[in-house]
Amino acid sequence: MASLTPHAVDGSSPLLETRIPVAPIWRRGKVRDVYDLDERLLVVSTDRLSAFDVVLPTGIPGKGVILNQISLFWFGLLSDAVPNHVVTADVEAYPPHLAPYRDQLEGRSMVVIKTDPLPVECIVRGYLAGSAWKDYKATGSVCGIRLPPGLRESDRVEPEIFTPSTKADAGHDENIDFSAMERIVGARRAAEARETSLTIYRRARSHAEARGIILADTKFEFGVREGRLVWIDEALTPDSSRFWPRDGHAPGRPQPSFDKQYVRDYLETTTWDKRPPAPSLPAEVVARTREKYLEALRLLTDRGRSGSSR
Repeated sequence: MASLTPHAVDGSSPLLETRIPVAPIWRRGKVRDVYDLDERLLVVSTDRLSAFDVVLPTGIPGKGVILNQISLFWFGLLSDAVPNHVVTADVEAYPPHLAPYRDQLEGRSMVVIKTDPLPVECIVRGYLAGSAWKDYKATGSVCGIRLPPGLRESDRVEPEIFTPSTKADAGHDENIDFSAMERIVGARRAAEARETSLTIYRRARSHAEARGIILADTKFEFGVREGRLVWIDEALTPDSSRFWPRDGHAPGRPQPSFDKQYVRDYLETTTWDKRPPAPSLPAEVVARTREKYLEALRLLTDRGRSGSSR
Protein backbone atom coordinates (compact mmCIF):
# COMPACT_ATOMS: atom_id res chain seq x y z
CA MET A 1 0.00 0.00 0.00
CA ALA A 2 1.27 3.48 -0.85
CA SER A 3 2.19 5.78 2.01
CA LEU A 4 0.14 8.85 2.77
CA THR A 5 1.13 11.91 0.78
CA PRO A 6 0.23 15.26 2.36
CA HIS A 7 -2.21 17.34 0.34
CA ALA A 8 -3.23 20.84 1.20
CA VAL A 9 -6.85 21.89 1.29
CA ASP A 10 -7.75 25.18 -0.29
CA GLY A 11 -10.90 27.24 0.04
CA SER A 12 -12.00 27.25 -3.59
CA SER A 13 -15.41 26.18 -4.88
CA PRO A 14 -16.54 22.76 -3.65
CA LEU A 15 -16.45 19.76 -5.97
CA LEU A 16 -20.00 18.43 -5.72
CA GLU A 17 -19.88 15.81 -8.47
CA THR A 18 -17.12 14.27 -10.54
CA ARG A 19 -17.35 13.64 -14.26
CA ILE A 20 -14.97 10.98 -15.56
CA PRO A 21 -16.53 9.69 -18.80
CA VAL A 22 -13.70 7.23 -19.55
CA ALA A 23 -14.78 5.02 -16.64
CA PRO A 24 -18.29 3.67 -15.97
CA ILE A 25 -19.89 5.02 -12.84
CA TRP A 26 -20.37 2.19 -10.34
CA ARG A 27 -22.34 4.17 -7.77
CA ARG A 28 -22.75 7.66 -6.40
CA GLY A 29 -23.13 7.68 -2.65
CA LYS A 30 -23.90 10.56 -0.35
CA VAL A 31 -20.26 11.65 -0.48
CA ARG A 32 -18.28 9.33 -2.74
CA ASP A 33 -18.37 8.79 -6.50
CA VAL A 34 -17.15 5.29 -7.36
CA TYR A 35 -16.03 4.25 -10.85
CA ASP A 36 -15.50 0.76 -12.26
CA LEU A 37 -11.93 -0.02 -13.37
CA ASP A 38 -12.59 -3.68 -14.23
CA GLU A 39 -10.71 -5.54 -11.48
CA ARG A 40 -10.55 -2.44 -9.28
CA LEU A 41 -12.59 0.60 -8.30
CA LEU A 42 -11.77 4.29 -8.32
CA VAL A 43 -13.20 5.98 -5.22
CA VAL A 44 -13.43 9.78 -5.27
CA SER A 45 -14.45 11.73 -2.16
CA THR A 46 -16.45 14.79 -3.20
CA ASP A 47 -17.23 17.85 -1.11
CA ARG A 48 -20.89 16.86 -0.72
CA LEU A 49 -22.37 17.00 2.74
CA SER A 50 -25.39 15.13 4.05
CA ALA A 51 -27.45 15.77 7.15
CA PHE A 52 -30.41 13.77 8.41
CA ASP A 53 -29.80 11.41 5.43
CA VAL A 54 -30.33 14.19 2.88
CA VAL A 55 -27.54 15.52 0.64
CA LEU A 56 -27.36 19.28 1.02
CA PRO A 57 -27.12 21.64 -1.97
CA THR A 58 -24.13 23.37 -0.35
CA GLY A 59 -20.76 21.61 -0.25
CA ILE A 60 -17.79 22.17 2.06
CA PRO A 61 -14.71 23.18 0.02
CA GLY A 62 -11.92 20.62 0.39
CA LYS A 63 -13.98 18.24 2.55
CA GLY A 64 -13.36 15.33 0.20
CA VAL A 65 -9.60 15.84 0.38
CA ILE A 66 -9.77 15.92 4.17
CA LEU A 67 -11.83 12.71 4.35
CA ASN A 68 -9.57 10.94 1.88
CA GLN A 69 -6.39 11.92 3.69
CA ILE A 70 -7.75 10.89 7.08
CA SER A 71 -8.84 7.51 5.69
CA LEU A 72 -5.45 6.93 4.10
CA PHE A 73 -3.76 7.79 7.38
CA TRP A 74 -5.77 5.25 9.36
CA PHE A 75 -5.57 2.55 6.68
CA GLY A 76 -1.79 2.91 6.82
CA LEU A 77 -1.47 3.13 10.60
CA LEU A 78 -3.66 0.08 11.23
CA SER A 79 -2.71 -2.05 8.23
CA ASP A 80 -1.27 -4.74 10.50
CA ALA A 81 -4.64 -5.22 12.21
CA VAL A 82 -6.65 -6.13 9.11
CA PRO A 83 -6.05 -5.94 5.34
CA ASN A 84 -7.64 -2.91 3.68
CA HIS A 85 -8.80 -2.28 0.14
CA VAL A 86 -6.34 0.47 -0.86
CA VAL A 87 -4.12 -0.24 -3.86
CA THR A 88 -2.77 3.29 -4.35
CA ALA A 89 -3.68 6.93 -3.83
CA ASP A 90 -0.85 8.14 -6.09
CA VAL A 91 -2.49 9.67 -9.17
CA GLU A 92 0.76 9.08 -11.11
CA ALA A 93 0.20 5.34 -10.68
CA TYR A 94 -3.42 5.41 -11.89
CA PRO A 95 -4.34 3.94 -15.29
CA PRO A 96 -3.21 6.34 -18.06
CA HIS A 97 -6.74 7.03 -19.31
CA LEU A 98 -7.50 8.80 -16.01
CA ALA A 99 -4.69 11.34 -16.45
CA PRO A 100 -6.89 14.06 -18.07
CA TYR A 101 -9.05 14.10 -14.93
CA ARG A 102 -6.27 14.67 -12.45
CA ASP A 103 -7.82 17.93 -11.23
CA GLN A 104 -10.82 15.91 -9.96
CA LEU A 105 -8.67 13.16 -8.44
CA GLU A 106 -5.60 14.70 -6.82
CA GLY A 107 -5.69 14.29 -3.06
CA ARG A 108 -9.30 13.09 -2.90
CA SER A 109 -9.22 9.66 -4.53
CA MET A 110 -7.87 6.14 -4.23
CA VAL A 111 -7.81 3.01 -6.36
CA VAL A 112 -9.05 0.00 -4.39
CA ILE A 113 -9.60 -3.70 -4.86
CA LYS A 114 -13.09 -5.07 -5.35
CA THR A 115 -14.64 -7.09 -2.54
CA ASP A 116 -17.99 -8.58 -1.67
CA PRO A 117 -19.20 -6.08 0.97
CA LEU A 118 -20.85 -7.39 4.10
CA PRO A 119 -24.48 -6.17 4.16
CA VAL A 120 -24.06 -4.74 7.67
CA GLU A 121 -22.28 -1.79 9.23
CA CYS A 122 -20.00 -2.54 12.17
CA ILE A 123 -20.34 0.11 14.86
CA VAL A 124 -18.26 0.34 18.03
CA ARG A 125 -19.34 2.64 20.83
CA GLY A 126 -17.06 3.68 23.66
CA TYR A 127 -19.29 6.50 24.87
CA LEU A 128 -23.03 6.88 25.21
CA ALA A 129 -24.25 9.25 22.48
CA GLY A 130 -26.65 9.56 19.58
CA SER A 131 -29.05 6.70 18.98
CA ALA A 132 -27.31 4.64 21.68
CA TRP A 133 -28.18 7.26 24.28
CA LYS A 134 -31.79 7.34 23.10
CA ASP A 135 -32.05 3.54 23.29
CA TYR A 136 -30.44 3.46 26.72
CA LYS A 137 -32.82 6.10 28.10
CA ALA A 138 -35.79 4.12 26.80
CA THR A 139 -34.72 0.56 27.62
CA GLY A 140 -31.48 0.51 29.60
CA SER A 141 -29.93 -1.42 26.70
CA VAL A 142 -28.24 -0.71 23.36
CA CYS A 143 -28.82 -3.20 20.54
CA GLY A 144 -29.75 -5.85 23.08
CA ILE A 145 -26.70 -5.19 25.28
CA ARG A 146 -27.71 -4.39 28.86
CA LEU A 147 -25.73 -1.49 30.33
CA PRO A 148 -25.34 -0.47 33.99
CA PRO A 149 -28.06 1.80 35.37
CA GLY A 150 -27.45 5.48 36.02
CA LEU A 151 -25.27 6.29 33.02
CA ARG A 152 -25.38 9.82 31.65
CA GLU A 153 -25.26 11.10 28.10
CA SER A 154 -21.62 11.12 26.90
CA ASP A 155 -20.47 8.76 29.69
CA ARG A 156 -17.72 6.31 28.81
CA VAL A 157 -18.89 2.72 28.32
CA GLU A 158 -16.59 0.04 29.71
CA PRO A 159 -16.00 -2.23 27.98
CA GLU A 160 -16.85 -0.68 24.64
CA ILE A 161 -19.78 -2.30 22.83
CA PHE A 162 -20.29 -3.61 19.30
CA THR A 163 -23.64 -2.55 17.84
CA PRO A 164 -24.16 -3.53 14.19
CA SER A 165 -26.76 -2.02 11.88
CA THR A 166 -28.30 -2.71 8.53
CA LYS A 167 -27.09 -0.80 5.47
CA ALA A 168 -29.78 1.26 3.79
CA ASP A 169 -29.34 2.55 0.24
CA ALA A 170 -31.86 5.25 1.12
CA GLY A 171 -33.17 6.50 4.44
CA HIS A 172 -31.98 5.38 7.85
CA ASP A 173 -29.92 2.35 8.79
CA GLU A 174 -31.49 0.23 11.51
CA ASN A 175 -29.67 -0.99 14.62
CA ILE A 176 -29.74 -4.75 15.08
CA ASP A 177 -28.47 -7.09 17.77
CA PHE A 178 -25.55 -9.45 17.25
CA SER A 179 -27.74 -12.52 16.77
CA ALA A 180 -29.42 -10.76 13.84
CA MET A 181 -26.00 -10.05 12.34
CA GLU A 182 -25.12 -13.73 12.72
CA ARG A 183 -28.22 -14.67 10.77
CA ILE A 184 -27.28 -12.23 7.99
CA VAL A 185 -23.56 -13.00 7.52
CA GLY A 186 -23.04 -16.23 9.46
CA ALA A 187 -21.74 -16.78 12.98
CA ARG A 188 -18.04 -17.12 12.08
CA ARG A 189 -17.92 -14.02 9.90
CA ALA A 190 -19.93 -12.01 12.41
CA ALA A 191 -17.53 -12.92 15.21
CA GLU A 192 -14.54 -12.05 13.05
CA ALA A 193 -15.99 -8.67 12.08
CA ARG A 194 -16.85 -7.90 15.70
CA GLU A 195 -13.38 -8.72 17.04
CA THR A 196 -11.68 -6.86 14.20
CA SER A 197 -13.85 -3.80 14.78
CA LEU A 198 -13.10 -3.77 18.50
CA THR A 199 -9.37 -4.13 17.87
CA ILE A 200 -9.29 -1.26 15.39
CA TYR A 201 -11.40 0.94 17.65
CA ARG A 202 -9.20 0.40 20.70
CA ARG A 203 -6.02 1.21 18.83
CA ALA A 204 -7.54 4.24 17.13
CA ARG A 205 -8.98 5.51 20.42
CA SER A 206 -5.56 5.31 22.03
CA HIS A 207 -3.96 7.23 19.14
CA ALA A 208 -6.66 9.90 19.22
CA GLU A 209 -6.59 10.34 23.01
CA ALA A 210 -2.84 10.99 22.89
CA ARG A 211 -3.67 13.90 20.56
CA GLY A 212 -6.41 15.39 22.68
CA ILE A 213 -9.36 13.77 20.90
CA ILE A 214 -11.96 11.34 22.23
CA LEU A 215 -13.14 8.76 19.70
CA ALA A 216 -16.66 8.33 21.04
CA ASP A 217 -17.89 5.87 18.42
CA THR A 218 -17.23 4.88 14.84
CA LYS A 219 -18.59 2.87 11.94
CA PHE A 220 -16.61 0.30 9.94
CA GLU A 221 -17.45 -1.47 6.72
CA PHE A 222 -15.87 -4.72 5.62
CA GLY A 223 -15.83 -6.81 2.48
CA VAL A 224 -14.62 -10.30 1.69
CA ARG A 225 -11.94 -11.04 -0.90
CA GLU A 226 -10.76 -14.62 -1.50
CA GLY A 227 -12.22 -15.63 1.83
CA ARG A 228 -10.47 -12.89 3.82
CA LEU A 229 -12.05 -10.00 5.66
CA VAL A 230 -11.01 -6.65 4.17
CA TRP A 231 -11.55 -3.16 5.62
CA ILE A 232 -13.28 -1.03 2.97
CA ASP A 233 -15.03 2.31 2.43
CA GLU A 234 -13.74 5.07 4.74
CA ALA A 235 -11.63 4.84 7.87
CA LEU A 236 -12.34 6.73 11.07
CA THR A 237 -13.27 10.05 9.47
CA PRO A 238 -15.46 12.78 10.99
CA ASP A 239 -18.23 11.53 8.68
CA SER A 240 -18.15 8.01 10.13
CA SER A 241 -17.10 8.78 13.71
CA ARG A 242 -17.80 11.03 16.65
CA PHE A 243 -14.64 12.89 17.62
CA TRP A 244 -14.82 15.10 20.72
CA PRO A 245 -12.21 17.39 22.27
CA ARG A 246 -10.78 15.61 25.31
CA ASP A 247 -10.41 18.87 27.23
CA GLY A 248 -13.75 19.94 28.57
CA HIS A 249 -15.42 16.54 28.21
CA ALA A 250 -18.40 16.73 30.54
CA PRO A 251 -20.92 13.86 30.74
CA GLY A 252 -24.55 14.77 31.17
CA ARG A 253 -24.91 16.69 27.92
CA PRO A 254 -23.95 16.53 24.23
CA GLN A 255 -20.30 17.30 23.46
CA PRO A 256 -18.77 19.65 20.88
CA SER A 257 -17.45 17.62 17.96
CA PHE A 258 -15.10 17.68 14.98
CA ASP A 259 -17.74 16.90 12.40
CA LYS A 260 -20.96 18.13 10.79
CA GLN A 261 -22.80 18.50 14.09
CA TYR A 262 -22.41 22.24 13.61
CA VAL A 263 -24.47 21.88 10.42
CA ARG A 264 -27.10 19.73 12.12
CA ASP A 265 -27.41 22.27 14.92
CA TYR A 266 -27.90 25.07 12.41
CA LEU A 267 -30.53 23.12 10.46
CA GLU A 268 -32.45 22.47 13.67
CA THR A 269 -32.96 26.24 13.97
CA THR A 270 -34.62 26.42 10.54
CA THR A 271 -38.11 25.43 9.45
CA TRP A 272 -36.79 22.59 7.25
CA ASP A 273 -38.78 19.36 7.74
CA LYS A 274 -35.72 17.12 7.03
CA ARG A 275 -37.09 15.98 3.70
CA PRO A 276 -35.58 16.81 0.28
CA PRO A 277 -34.83 19.37 -0.88
CA ALA A 278 -32.61 20.67 1.90
CA PRO A 279 -31.89 24.37 2.34
CA SER A 280 -28.60 26.01 1.38
CA LEU A 281 -26.10 26.76 4.12
CA PRO A 282 -24.93 30.28 5.00
CA ALA A 283 -21.29 31.08 4.33
CA GLU A 284 -20.44 31.26 8.02
CA VAL A 285 -21.80 27.75 8.63
CA VAL A 286 -19.76 26.41 5.70
CA ALA A 287 -16.60 28.11 6.97
CA ARG A 288 -17.06 26.87 10.54
CA THR A 289 -17.76 23.32 9.41
CA ARG A 290 -14.67 23.35 7.21
CA GLU A 291 -12.58 24.51 10.16
CA LYS A 292 -13.84 21.58 12.23
CA TYR A 293 -12.85 19.04 9.57
CA LEU A 294 -9.45 20.68 9.08
CA GLU A 295 -8.81 20.63 12.81
CA ALA A 296 -9.54 16.89 12.94
CA LEU A 297 -7.11 16.31 10.06
CA ARG A 298 -4.39 18.39 11.71
CA LEU A 299 -4.72 16.86 15.17
CA LEU A 300 -5.01 13.25 14.05
CA THR A 301 -2.39 13.25 11.29
CA ASP A 302 -0.24 16.40 11.73
CA ARG A 303 -1.16 17.33 8.17
CA GLY A 304 -3.44 19.82 6.42
CA ARG A 305 -1.68 23.00 7.46
CA SER A 306 -1.37 25.06 4.27
CA GLY A 307 -1.08 25.00 0.50
CA SER A 308 -3.19 25.19 -2.60
CA SER A 309 -3.98 21.80 -4.13
CA ARG A 310 -7.61 20.78 -4.34
